[in-house]
Amino acid sequence: MDIIRYQKSTFIHTFACGLWMLLSCATASAQKYVGGDISMLPAYEKAGADYYSHSGKAMNDVLGFLKDEGWNAMRVRLFVNPQQQTTTHNGQWVSDANVCQDIEWVKTLGKRIKDKGLKFMLDIHYSDTWADPGKQWTPAAWASLSDDALAAKVYNYTKDMLEQLKAAGAKPDMVQTGNEISYGMLWGRPNGSLYQCWPSSSTSNWNRFEKLLAQATKATRETCPEAKIIVHVERVSTSQQKDNKGYTALKNFYQKMTAANIDYDVIGLSYYPYFHGSMSELEGAISYLEKTYPQKDIMVVETGYPYAWAVGGTNFDYQKTYPYTDEGQRKFTADLVTMLNKHAKVNGLFWWWPEYNAKGTSLSGWYNAPLFDSNTGRATSALSEMKEFLTTPTAIKDIAVGKTTSDNGYYNLLGQYASHPRHGVFIRQGKKTVIR
Repeated sequence: MDIIRYQKSTFIHTFACGLWMLLSCATASAQKYVGGDISMLPAYEKAGADYYSHSGKAMNDVLGFLKDEGWNAMRVRLFVNPQQQTTTHNGQWVSDANVCQDIEWVKTLGKRIKDKGLKFMLDIHYSDTWADPGKQWTPAAWASLSDDALAAKVYNYTKDMLEQLKAAGAKPDMVQTGNEISYGMLWGRPNGSLYQCWPSSSTSNWNRFEKLLAQATKATRETCPEAKIIVHVERVSTSQQKDNKGYTALKNFYQKMTAANIDYDVIGLSYYPYFHGSMSELEGAISYLEKTYPQKDIMVVETGYPYAWAVGGTNFDYQKTYPYTDEGQRKFTADLVTMLNKHAKVNGLFWWWPEYNAKGTSLSGWYNAPLFDSNTGRATSALSEMKEFLTTPTAIKDIAVGKTTSDNGYYNLLGQYASHPRHGVFIRQGKKTVIR
């Protein structure tokens, strides 16, 4: 170490120890997670899907490949009784082969994830079918329960599912107590009395929802005390979501969570640009949340962008910035990662349905934004881009060392040039330099 001015060795020792402790604490608190919701992977494997690396190398271990690509966490959804039903359009039930994740499915896949040394995020839907802002149907077997009995059922069900997962070697590291619950959950049954929670909904509807959610988080905290509890919404757009001008719906939701003393650790967000608009809208939501709830971490638990063709229902065209090509998808991912890494409280990024791959199968589907090309079976370039979320672009470890060391300038610990260094630790000629 080059000491510019004389200083006592005791000062150096004390300062170095303090700096080491500071950096150690920062590293420990900066755990970040990158991965995807791979809930359908076993189905594609069973169907004989042909998976290849981006260069065309065949793979027989998709989870291992994702881990080698730098992914460190996976998400899996759980339905109460997916054999009961699937999804609804205009009040009609229709079949959907993608709604198959019962507890046995999740135990098996969850154990595979844990056995690979990856973190496991459990996404509990509290429904027999897809739960999202447009539908949060109460499971058929729970439909006749009173509100008090339903709250008890939520508690007991959550506890039972987590106990089963623990016993199976699939203990979750993160638990979503509900999926995209911006407007509540367990609304009732279609064509019946519904307990939706719009920003303008009755206090009684919100109180009912908060009581149910509190039982879900209570059971999670008691059964898996080390797991991070995630409360997940998707109100991140001010232009595409009419009730969210100025992030009104988003603000209203988390204010109510605070007022109701809901126990959770992480704010979970969905962001699909073709539904939610430009990336700046997501950043606006994140900026508000990190300033208002500095004690909470923030994760983007669902995102995606097409590599070819539009996703059904697209209402925002981002193709001038990010064409529907392999490179367009990669650039979207790179820019998303860059933006998220500007926000210290954002510690999670998960791609939704990255494993979708019809290559070599007779499967059909509507999703056009996975990270494998169904025409070739090859991983798209964006898949490899995801791991960059785990880096800190301005940190010292990411400063490249050139072939020469002719630059005699001083740089601070963020890698920024210091024109007139006074006191502190700096980098000069690739070495730490202390100026007292």
